[in-house]
Amino acid sequence: MSHPFNHRRLGEVLLDKKYLGQHQLDAALAVSKGLLGETLLSENCITPEQLAEALAEQCGLPYVDLEGFTVPSELFGLISATHAYQYGVVPYLRDGDTLHVVVSDPYDLSLTGYLERLSGLRVRLFVSSARAVAAALKRSEGSHAVLQGVSEDFKLVIVKENDEGKEQYVSLNALGDDTASPVIKLINSILSAAIQKRASDVHIEVYEKGISINYRIDGVLYPATDVLDRRHHSSLVSRLKVMAELDIAEKRTPQDGRFKLRFGTRDIDFRVSILPSVFGEDVVIRILDKSSITDGMKSLRLESLNMAPDILKKFRRSIHEPYGMVLITGPTGSGKTTTLYAALSELNTGEEKIITIEDPVEYQLHGIVQIAVNEKKNLTFAKGLRSILRHDPDKIMVGEIRDSETAQIAVQSALTGHLVFTTVHANNAFDVLGRFSHMGVDAYHFVSALNCVMAQRLVRIICPQCKREASVGDDLLELSGLDPARHRSQVWYEGAGCDYCHGTGYRGRAAVTEFLTLSPSVRQMIIERRPINEMQATAVSDGMITLRQSALALVFAGQTTLKEINRVTFVE
Repeated sequence: MSHPFNHRRLGEVLLDKKYLGQHQLDAALAVSKGLLGETLLSENCITPEQLAEALAEQCGLPYVDLEGFTVPSELFGLISATHAYQYGVVPYLRDGDTLHVVVSDPYDLSLTGYLERLSGLRVRLFVSSARAVAAALKRSEGSHAVLQGVSEDFKLVIVKENDEGKEQYVSLNALGDDTASPVIKLINSILSAAIQKRASDVHIEVYEKGISINYRIDGVLYPATDVLDRRHHSSLVSRLKVMAELDIAEKRTPQDGRFKLRFGTRDIDFRVSILPSVFGEDVVIRILDKSSITDGMKSLRLESLNMAPDILKKFRRSIHEPYGMVLITGPTGSGKTTTLYAALSELNTGEEKIITIEDPVEYQLHGIVQIAVNEKKNLTFAKGLRSILRHDPDKIMVGEIRDSETAQIAVQSALTGHLVFTTVHANNAFDVLGRFSHMGVDAYHFVSALNCVMAQRLVRIICPQCKREASVGDDLLELSGLDPARHRSQVWYEGAGCDYCHGTGYRGRAAVTEFLTLSPSVRQMIIERRPINEMQATAVSDGMITLRQSALALVFAGQTTLKEINRVTFVE
């Protein structure tokens, strides 16, 4: 089934739609050596969506906006995920014996016949941008059909350095004697599915009745498979030790290692931590998709953190101070580093020198000098920070303050003209004061250095694809510290569970924050070492919004659920 061209040139269509001017078109035609559309995109004259709309009109095809669209699992039975990725097409809708397919290249006249032979149906083409097509396929990666199709086409290979320090790719099968081993296939499947499902960690735990494998997605554990037989445990752990170049014979002490895999076109780092337990060795694999992180960092701004407008305004004022300390607190995995990097991205104008010391360097930003802590080489936070100060920095980021020496140097740096960004593990903004006191930092110096303290947590957001109204009982309202009589008429929401959110009802996370502005009264109370509850009451009367209040605001806005905020914040 072919589609008719209306014999209008692409430039004419773009001019008629007023997507560009005649002088821009003439300039592009003068330098174009291939397709006009690609030239216009490279010159930033038009957007990918504008090009797609013009191509659709030129070819007499409908244009479709794929924003938020997820491919239904059954359509991947007609056009496999492998073929969808290979040809850049999105199965869109089945209407009787006709399959609607979205493409980004309507010039490929042979594609329609090929898709008809694949699906066994008549095919009607729609047009969208290549960017939208790729995003729709990525959103659909959670479905089982996609995982099966992609795993056949995207083989995992391990990345190793040779003697000259250059990277080389080695098949995972080459690391084992038996290429058909079920254990090899199992690990390949576990890691592939973890990447597809956006998991941050894989937990492999052994119990008396079997092996439990779970993924951590958006901060919560979900089962990856059914419980496996314990007899596979030894070979499973040994395989992971070989990949991470650890000692296979040692089973009584903890071990830490790492390996890198190539998945399609992406290099992904895995950190392996092995811990002996009662029934054997437990394994946690941390997944760092650096290409995904880098893509996210390009668009990372303070606005993308979804802070409340008034807190965003206060935080922005603090990071633009000429010197002092900006302190973020929260447990592991609460998004502290992301917040600090969003701040550094805003300040990174090239006019000032910014140096960071982290353990490890997870995000990479152009124009910022980044140093990784290396305990084996005796490069600690304290030693690295002392060296940083001799490199004439304007702004410094210390990944985490863990000891008294690092705390003292960081405070002195903030007092002597540097703007210091750092994090510390504490439950709320006021617990930070006790942590620094226990590390021997003088209260007066600490208060003088401090610009702000912000505590934060991450809560899961209701999936936009399956969001629906929900009923909340009086028991849950009382458990959440709310008055049932007052809030019974409130409209609540939940996620029903779908392919897009892997059946969890949640997709993505947002930060809830507690921002402590050091007013003169709060500063004086800190110096006088007044009780925490008195300082908190004063700060709240001065306008501070607590973590719980910030979380409740997201619930009332229909973005998350009471059960979710009860999981991460205390009821006041």
